Amino acid sequence: MKKLFALLTAMMLTLSVTACSVFTIDGETIGSNSKPQTDSIGFSISTLNNPFFVTLSEGAKTEANAAGKNLIVLDAGDDAAKQASDIEDLISKGIGVLIVNPVDSDAVAPAVRDAIAQGIKVISVDRTVNGVTVDSAIASDNVKGAEMATEYLISLTGEQAKVAELEGVPGASAAIERGKGFHNAADKALNVVAKQTANFNRAEGMSVMENILQANPDVQGVFAHNDEMALGAVEAIGSRKVFVVGFDATDDAVKAVQNGKMAATVAQKPDLMGQTAVQTAISLLSGESVEAVIPVEVELITK
Repeated sequence: MKKLFALLTAMMLTLSVTACSVFTIDGETIGSNSKPQTDSIGFSISTLNNPFFVTLSEGAKTEANAAGKNLIVLDAGDDAAKQASDIEDLISKGIGVLIVNPVDSDAVAPAVRDAIAQGIKVISVDRTVNGVTVDSAIASDNVKGAEMATEYLISLTGEQAKVAELEGVPGASAAIERGKGFHNAADKALNVVAKQTANFNRAEGMSVMENILQANPDVQGVFAHNDEMALGAVEAIGSRKVFVVGFDATDDAVKAVQNGKMAATVAQKPDLMGQTAVQTAISLLSGESVEAVIPVEVELITK
């Protein structure tokens, strides 16, 4: 009897230690037992090497902490293959809701379908998941924002001015939508002499803009799909008089608008998007109905 009691005690201690063990991913502490964590929220974000998405992540984390919810944030590093792997990793951890900010709106679809097949609720944020019906899509009106920015650019350069377009990551819904909004306005009133992707990256924005200026030294305006590329273009332009408009209203871009280096930027609210995504996830975890599309308003920021 004593041996049996000792054996049972040892087993209970082992189970207790196992149940309490934890590990950390990207700064988040996660329980290691195999039981599905149906009240956990997974967030696959396209990159944390961009101030906009850092703010988006911080907004989500702040809301999760305030609500006492476990949020696992994984950084895809702008790599579509890594994002697919990250989502499969989140699925294996038994999350109840997946928030996804796609690197590529097409490439992410199979992994999102896998999540849905496992009964996981899905929210897209800032960018859509092409070909998949998610529970809720939270995003700014990228088309409208780009139209606003381009109309302001036209007011500065005048009609038929030569302008360039710096495009975002190919396949990203934000790049597609902002490009559409730009051309809705520009094709009627401007002469778009160059367009090239700079992958939402500041260093690439500078390099691409340098090449555009060599081929088109008389360019009068630039529309960049995000502020990082716009700021890179500003560096390449230097003292030339070229009007640059961006998108996102990051801190650096707003300062550049205030000191006259950029003409304008479109303000999204990434912190609000992150907060809204987590609030929506909590509603889904509670079995509540949510809106299929939740728009976050944008506004043009000028000096």
